[in-house]
Formats: sequence, C-alpha cells, structure tokens
Amino acid sequence: MNKIPMVENACRELLQCGVFDRRRKLENFVKRKIFHRTVAGEDLIFWPGGLLASGLWACRAELAEDGPAARGIEETLTAYYERWIKRGMPVSVIDDLLAGETLLAIYTEIQKGSRRFEKGLSANQAKEAIDKLIACAEEHPKDGTGSFFYRPAGGEPYIFVDGIGLSCPFLYRYGDIFDRQEYRELALRQIANFLSYGMDGMTGLPYHGYDMTDGCKYGIIGWGRAVGWLLRGMMGCMMSDYGRERLCAPCVSLMDVALGFQRQDGYFSWQLQAMEGPADTSATGMICAALKKGLALGIFTGEKYENALFTGRRALERSVRDGLVFYCSGECEGFSRYPQHYGAYPWSLGPALEVL
Repeated sequence: MNKIPMVENACRELLQCGVFDRRRKLENFVKRKIFHRTVAGEDLIFWPGGLLASGLWACRAELAEDGPAARGIEETLTAYYERWIKRGMPVSVIDDLLAGETLLAIYTEIQKGSRRFEKGLSANQAKEAIDKLIACAEEHPKDGTGSFFYRPAGGEPYIFVDGIGLSCPFLYRYGDIFDRQEYRELALRQIANFLSYGMDGMTGLPYHGYDMTDGCKYGIIGWGRAVGWLLRGMMGCMMSDYGRERLCAPCVSLMDVALGFQRQDGYFSWQLQAMEGPADTSATGMICAALKKGLALGIFTGEKYENALFTGRRALERSVRDGLVFYCSGECEGFSRYPQHYGAYPWSLGPALEVL
C-alpha cells in the first residue's frame, strides 16, 4: 500500500505532540494564577511522539534514501529533537525514554559518517541528549526489586507494564552501543520482574501492573496495549545474543498466548479475551510490530507466525483512511480506566508504520 500519506501525517503529528495550543496555555495559566493549582507543563518527547518517531525511522529504512519522503522524515526527526534540546532537554516521566530509541539510531548513523543529518544534530548534541535520558533512568525511583515506579511523583507504588515498552529497548540498546552491561541488566530486570510478579497464572497474559508492597496485581488481564507494551519491550532487548538467550522462550510463549486471541478478521481486541468487543488497532499494531521483528530475527519461525502477521497487516490496511489509522482505543487513564472511545491516534499510526 502507499504509505506516503501515513508518513506525512506522522511527520506533522510528531511536531505537534506534547505542544500546547493557545487555549491549553490559557487554561493552565488560569489554573496556576487564579486557582493556585499545579498543572503539568509541555512534554516535548512524551510517549506518543516516541512511537511516531520509531515508526518513521522504520519507514525511512524502507524508502529510497534520496527520495523526498526519506528526506522529509530526516528533517522532521531533526526538528523534533532539536526543539527539545534547545529547551534544555527536560525529562518529565519515564515515558520520555521511548524517544531515546530513535535518537540512539540517529547517533549511530552520524558516528558511521552518514551525512544525512549533517545539517541538523551533531554527534555531541545527540550524545549529550542520550546521556540526559540515561541519567534520568538511573535516578528514577525504583521498588525493592529494581523496577521503575511509573508515577512516583504522586507517591504511587505501582509498576506499570507500559514502562517496559517505554524504557527497556532504549536502555538495552544503550548498553549494546556503549558496551555498558549494567544498562542491559537494568532493562532485563524490568522484564524479569514483571514476568514474575505481573502475569496472570491461568491465562499467561499480563495484568496492567502490580504493587510489590502488598503483592497485588491491578487492572484487567489481557489489556491489548499491555500485551503490546510487554512484547515491544522484550523484542527491543533481543537485538543481540545476550538478550535473546534470556528472553526468547518467554517471548515466544507470550506471543503464542496472544495469537490464540487473534480474531478471524486479523485484529486484536482492546482486551484480548473480548473477542466480540471492539477491535483495537493500537494493540494490533504493537503486537504485529513485535511479530514482524521476531520473524526477521528468527525468534518466531513457521507459517503460524507468518500467517498471523499477514492477517494482522491486512486488518491494519483496512483501517487506514487519508493516511490515518482508525479503530484505535483512546488514551488509558489508569488501572481499569480504559475509555471506550475509538478513533485515529498517534499510538495506532506509529506502530502501523512499522508493520505496513
């Protein structure tokens, strides 16, 4: 299919992610000055932008190097990261580590002598920004087993599965590039802990999260994006042998469970077991993106996985209109708070770009 309209939309949305319009800025001003409330500021590298950047980078590898679409992606990514760097590289939450994945890829290309980004980021700028993200990961509060608290600023003791897909690929890749074993281990520890404390024993699917202080698991079992986040994190740590040796078996096991809930129309539902409920292109895109990478790496082999990717890709193709990916569930608001609003969001467009 023609992905250029999707690429164009992703480029435009990436530069809008995390930026407040005039109305939002005015509302926040009133809340602060008149009602003396604390309001969150702009987060220029919040996770939806990270997913878009990752999808655009995957597309770039498939496009003609000197074509206008590839150049447009490069210019957009450069502008995205330069804007954040010029603001002083603020890091608000653990979600922001997702943006580090594509920044690492750009840094690696610059180091290899590519001139594709010579008019934008320098190697030193990229490295300084990457190190800022790493420092934030080091300083981020963790529980007694070394897992990242998801929202520690509010005093919440919870571990969210989202954090695995948001942070682990960046941390592991950083460890590979700079030969820092401690960051590979930090990434793998997040996954090992969640597999130990956050999974449902009967279905083999993840809960949304857990709390080590009371040993309780929270949220629903098999939320579609929870499965996607976990698979995304695992796959991002299997780009080298060290991670593959530790994660291959549990990753195949989780994928096998997930594929047991793939619908006949190729989609995955917003909650995997809700086979007659709404389809969700964010869950479908994230699971299929992990499936595509796993097939390329030889982690998944055989017709079962190839057919699952084929039918999932066809489902995503049917969901595209005017370069946007519809039938995507809205943003989660916390444990067991999954608004049943469906539309086109960055978290369906980004993963779909990796799959289609």
